[in-house]
Formats: sequence, C-alpha cells, structure tokens
Amino acid sequence: MAELKYKRILLKLSGEALGGGSGFGIDVDEAESIASRIKEVRDMGVEVAVVIGAGNRWRGKQGLERGMDRSTADYMGMLATVMNAMALMDALERLGVMTRVMSAIEMRAIAEPYIRRRAVRHLEKGRVVIFGAGTGNPFFSTDTAAALRATEVDAQVVIKATKVDGVYDADPKKNPDAKKFDQLSYIEVLNRRLEVMDSTAITLCMENHLPILVLNLWDTSALLAALRGEAVGTLVSGD
Repeated sequence: MAELKYKRILLKLSGEALGGGSGFGIDVDEAESIASRIKEVRDMGVEVAVVIGAGNRWRGKQGLERGMDRSTADYMGMLATVMNAMALMDALERLGVMTRVMSAIEMRAIAEPYIRRRAVRHLEKGRVVIFGAGTGNPFFSTDTAAALRATEVDAQVVIKATKVDGVYDADPKKNPDAKKFDQLSYIEVLNRRLEVMDSTAITLCMENHLPILVLNLWDTSALLAALRGEAVGTLVSGD
C-alpha cells in the first residue's frame, strides 16, 4: 500500500449529503453510502473525525426571514446536526466501525460532551469521532466548527465533501465554461469570495496553516486518491 499523505483528517459534510436526491430529511441509503466511504478510509489506518451540517433538516434563513431570533434559529440548527450525527453513527456501526458522537451542547443521554483530550484519545484508538452541535455557540457555522475542531485535534487537513470535483470560478452546472482551480491560497479564496467555506473558517485555517481539500465524495476513488497524495479536487493552502 502506498504511503499515506494524511494520517488524521477532518471530513466536513453538508447536511444535504444525507438527504439523497431531494436534499431533505435522512436517506438511509445515502447515509450507508457515506459510511462505507468513511470505513474504507478508516480501514487504511487513517484517523477520521467528522463535522456534519443540518441543511437537510433546518434552514435558519427561513426562520430569520419571518423575524425569528438569530440565536434561536442557530441553536435549532445545532440540535439538528446532532440528529444527523446519530444517523451517520448508526450507519457506521452497522458496518462494524466503532464511532463516538461528541456534542458541544451537553446531552449526555445520547452523546458525549466534547472534551478535546477525550476526542484525541478516541481517534488514537481508531474510532470515528463525529462532532455535533457546531461550536455550541450561535452566529458560527458548521464550517467554522469544522475548522475549529480540526485545529484542536491536530488534523492534517480539512476535507470538504461536495458533489463537484473541486472549486470553480462559476457554477459548473450552469456555466459549461467555468474554470476549475487545482490550487488556491487562502487569500485568493477570500478575495474572490469563492464558496469554499465561510470567511471565519477560512481565516482560522489560514492562521493555523491547516489546508482545505475540496473534492467530490461521490466519486468513489477521489477520497482514497487524495489520501495517497494524488492530485484530486482543489487544495486551499498558504502556498
């Protein structure tokens, strides 16, 4: 087996990834498909942490448009991420992958409270760790939660899972002439306002020299190729 480029990763999934074709709710087949890809990576000896969004269950923007308090909308989204985390945990454990859900908001009956040293120990023991409830604070996205947790547990890369094969200068589904970037700097992402992650997450990664790799998780070979160091997707770094 080729030497791995990354030994510990944080995988950032959107909530819509669990929604299947509609993008809403939890599609059990889709959860199992994602779990199988994570298992492949874990079986290679890679330590895997996951942060998952909640767009398939709750969109705070809709509440805000009706005058909902921002903090309330964000806390609802955090709770929805825990539901998604539990669904992914179940799919992984049915494949025989030991998994822990850790929540930034205490709910001890269903998830461990997030404690950095405990999370690192789980990873060292080969368990997949799914971080739920974002950062535990309103006004911060799950992108920022992913950058924060990756930094805390010393992940070597944040892998942003999408349904396209990298970052483009326009929507490739709408513009056939859209240009794909193989590599970008953090500053370029911020200046061009490219939709990689939000600006807080990008800045946090930049300050901690944490690369972001954007790839198509639904390309069955992309994630494994990236871990071997092959040129896949779009790499965002300081270089």
